[in-house]
Amino acid sequence: MSESVSGDDTESIEYGQDDDIRSECSSTKDEEDLRRSKLHDLREFKTKTKTKLVSKNVVTEEYSREENRKERFHLLTLDAYSRHKKFINDYILYYGGSMSDFKRDSSKDKTDFDVIKEHHKFLWDEDECETQKSWEKRLAKKYYDKLYKEYCIADLTYYKHNKVIAMRWRTEKEVVAGKGQFECGEKHCDEGDGLKSWEVNFGYVEHGEKKNALVKLRLCPDCSSKLNYHHKRKEIKKKKNRKRKSRDGIDEEDGDDGVTKKSKRYDSDGDDDDDEDGSENNNEKKPKANGKFLHLHLFLFYFLVNFLILFNLV
Repeated sequence: MSESVSGDDTESIEYGQDDDIRSECSSTKDEEDLRRSKLHDLREFKTKTKTKLVSKNVVTEEYSREENRKERFHLLTLDAYSRHKKFINDYILYYGGSMSDFKRDSSKDKTDFDVIKEHHKFLWDEDECETQKSWEKRLAKKYYDKLYKEYCIADLTYYKHNKVIAMRWRTEKEVVAGKGQFECGEKHCDEGDGLKSWEVNFGYVEHGEKKNALVKLRLCPDCSSKLNYHHKRKEIKKKKNRKRKSRDGIDEEDGDDGVTKKSKRYDSDGDDDDDEDGSENNNEKKPKANGKFLHLHLFLFYFLVNFLILFNLV
């Protein structure tokens, strides 16, 4: 038995089939488009990696940055002196030269001894103000104040040639050892017997100016003959004691050290015109006679007092 289908039904069936076909076609297109897009991206990435390489500047910058980081870390671990030595060695290695180029010029350097030697004076003017002096002169003056200026030390090496005799003041060490006073004042002589004191007019040139100073020397006989080889110097002798009678009958003696010594004289009862021997004998006997009279008076006084006491008791 057959059924008849109307025209509208046939159209609906045909339309439904077309939709299924279209949906299948659209899904296949989407899949194909997705596949093509993936292939396109892959091709584009491959083309980029092949055509655009990293430049050498980028590599060098990255390498230098890394090396600088390592170098900075290494320098921070060094102390200041080691860092300075490394910089100097790198400079000489890259730019050439020698270590002498970095040494300071010490030809004009001066020590304290050089300053004192340049500004030293044999005799300083005490009236000169300290504030007006430079630090070099103040240093030389400070050294001068530490010297002892009673006796000098002389160098008589060239006495035969009549050359200038070198002289200087004594230091503290020489004063303690007695050099120049209890030992010969010649620089190379240590003799201590038979010393004589000499007064010498020492002439010297100081900073281009000629000066003279009167100084004292203590020399042994051999060195004294060297000193007076060409002409005689003045010898300092001890002063003789002088006696003078004062108004009070006291003798005053002037010693070498300028100290006046006094001694009392006992005059006798006789005339003042007696000879010196008689006056000395009287001076010696007078105190003894006075002592005897004193004892006699005391004995009589004691006897009288005892007699009066006994008389009163009776």
